[in-house]
Amino acid sequence: MGSPQDSTDPLHTLPTPVTRAGREALEAILAKPAAAVIGLDFDGTLAPIVPDPEQARAHPGAVPALAALAPKVASVAVITGRPAGVAVRNGGFAGVPGLEHLVVLGHYGTERWDAVSSTVSAPAPHPGVAAVRAELPGFLDGIGAWQGTWIEEKGRALAVHTRRAEDPQAAFEALRAPLTDLATRHGLIVEPGRMVLELRPPGMDKGVALTEYLRETGAESVLYAGDDLGDLPAFAAVEKLRSDGVPGLLVCSGSSEVAELSDRADLVVDGPAGVVGLLAAIAARLG
Repeated sequence: MGSPQDSTDPLHTLPTPVTRAGREALEAILAKPAAAVIGLDFDGTLAPIVPDPEQARAHPGAVPALAALAPKVASVAVITGRPAGVAVRNGGFAGVPGLEHLVVLGHYGTERWDAVSSTVSAPAPHPGVAAVRAELPGFLDGIGAWQGTWIEEKGRALAVHTRRAEDPQAAFEALRAPLTDLATRHGLIVEPGRMVLELRPPGMDKGVALTEYLRETGAESVLYAGDDLGDLPAFAAVEKLRSDGVPGLLVCSGSSEVAELSDRADLVVDGPAGVVGLLAAIAARLG
């Protein structure tokens, strides 16, 4: 596991990954940036975690760092569980010079927004989401959900947050099994996160989205940065690509809440500020 590094200063020396695979991947990205894809989670990686997800906004340095880096690489892909349009709005990505090579893969890749067309493409929504949407409030009341637990509407998914509950972890653990049963009845799955349980359609995750996008772009190297359990499939996808000879750098946006991610990372940085610093340092190194 790497240790957090203070890279909030764009002029900060580019941090060195603690693993050989990570160092080789960083070298590959720097040697041939036009064939590299930079993959990034949004919440907790580009944007600080806040009590109300609707108030989440990208770190102030995120867009400048991305605008400096994106023209020098094959693409920057923001891969998020949020609707693509929400991530674009909260990230401030639309209409920014330099971000022509940026795409947002929303709802774990089900939706796609690209900066060139500024449009979102997506298939029809899963019918199970509408069924759960109608049933969920009464379901939570019926099982005596903790005061402070609340539902986030995500369009193609629904999320039950426990961070505001009196005992967030106890509420999270108590709700996990019954929400999984509810999701299964309607053909959905439950994606656990940092004090949140998301009910969403199966068959798509950040690993699938990242792998398909890398195949589409013909990428020869990849960096992926994330902070939560939902990023583990993307980490696994990069590890699989490395076994196939594609260099990949795994970055954890540091959090004491998700040791599973930091333990597998080649580099741990200090939250969104650290991610922004890393991206800016790579852009500066590329000149």
